Parts: sequence; structure tokens; C-alpha cells
Amino acid sequence: MNPERPEPPEEPAGRPIGRRVFLGTLGLGALGVATAPVLQRGLEGLLGSVAGEDPTGLTGLLPNGGGFRYYSVAASVPHRSAADYRLTVDGLVDRPRGYTLAELRALPQTRLVKDVQCVTGWRVPGTPFQGVRLADLLDAAGVRPSAKAIRFTCFDGTYSESLTLAQARRPDVLVALRMQDKDMGHDHGGPVRLYVAPMYFYKSAKWLSGITVTDRVRPGYWENLGYDVDAWVGRSNGRTDEPTS
Repeated sequence: MNPERPEPPEEPAGRPIGRRVFLGTLGLGALGVATAPVLQRGLEGLLGSVAGEDPTGLTGLLPNGGGFRYYSVAASVPHRSAADYRLTVDGLVDRPRGYTLAELRALPQTRLVKDVQCVTGWRVPGTPFQGVRLADLLDAAGVRPSAKAIRFTCFDGTYSESLTLAQARRPDVLVALRMQDKDMGHDHGGPVRLYVAPMYFYKSAKWLSGITVTDRVRPGYWENLGYDVDAWVGRSNGRTDEPTS
């Protein structure tokens, strides 16, 4: 017995319940199990829509059942459909071009299952992402010898990110089209987002619209506010989290 912690009082003997009440309780439990996925999807949709219109970022403190937090640094984020989405690859390349969503889907796809680690502390284990390796898009564009880094821009009109060229060519860096074995939804940065598996999740820019090859690293949105540019999980930002890959 722990002397610093008094034992809880004994529970009073319960009153017997009738068969009708017992069966009713079981029915409510079954109803809760059956409706939980529907309610959860509704909650996720509500949080996502509210976060998209929340310039304070306070809705980012609210988790959903998948463990993710919704967050946007823009006051609102437009939606892009398969019909109007475009991803441009330009800068220090020989063959700049734009990709439609259909064209990205037609390219060879890579599926990764890694933990997702946010720099604020939350972690979602074993999350599948699928998409095109960033290295493949860079090879198709013909990166010039003077290139040293990549700048990423987003159709929220505000967010940006960066990687060195060597980081961008890693096999665990994707232009992601699917997450959790579903098409990338708007709330999670769809239809296309960046996924940098071994780095904190702020490097995985949502609502990706531009990949620009540059001659130097240009710090992204959060780096300009004090976050580390090289954001390896467990080896940056003063944190000691377990690596995600």
C-alpha cells in the first residue's frame, strides 16, 4: 500500500438491473461502435474546415482521432481539384514544366510507412504516404550544375519550405498524393503535399504548388521564425525524439 496515496473507498453494492435495461445498455454500446467512424469523420471535417478559416492557429491544438493536428499559417486556403491543380518545377533546370494531378498519378509511385513527428511533440506512428519521389521529378527536369537547393511554395499563398539538393534526392522524400491509403485530402495538404520522412513535419509542406531549384538554401516560413533549417527528427530544434526512419 502506498502511504502517500489513500486507498479509494469501496464501491457501494449496486442495485440489480433488469434484463431490459441490460439489453438496452448493450444496444447503446453497439450503436456507439457503429456510429463512431461517422462521428469521427464529421469531427475531422469540422476541425479541418474551421482550421482553414482560423488565422490564429488555435485549432491546431485540437487533435483528431488519427492523432494529427490541423494547422495553417494562412487565414484561409483555397481548394484545388484534379481539374485545376498544377505543380510547377522550375528554376535552375533545363526542362521546366508543369504537372497536372493526372500526370503525377501516372508516374511511378513509392509507398512509405513511417512515424510522423511534429516539432511540438505529437507523433503519429506507422503512417503510410504514397507519391512520386522528388528525385525523379528533379531528374526529369535536368538540374543544372550550379544548383544547390530546392525552394517549395504552396497555393495557400504564404507557406514555403527548403531542402538542400542532397536532402531532396533522398529516396524517402516524396511529392505525396496519398496518405493513410487515401487520396490526399485538402485538410492534410492535398491534393499534393511534400513528405520528408526523416525530418520534423513542418518540412512536409502542405498544398504544394511549386518546386524551384536554387543556388542556395532559402529558409522557409518557420525557419525565418527560428526553427532549424536542417530539421532531422531527434537531432534538431533542441529535441531528442526517436528518429522516424
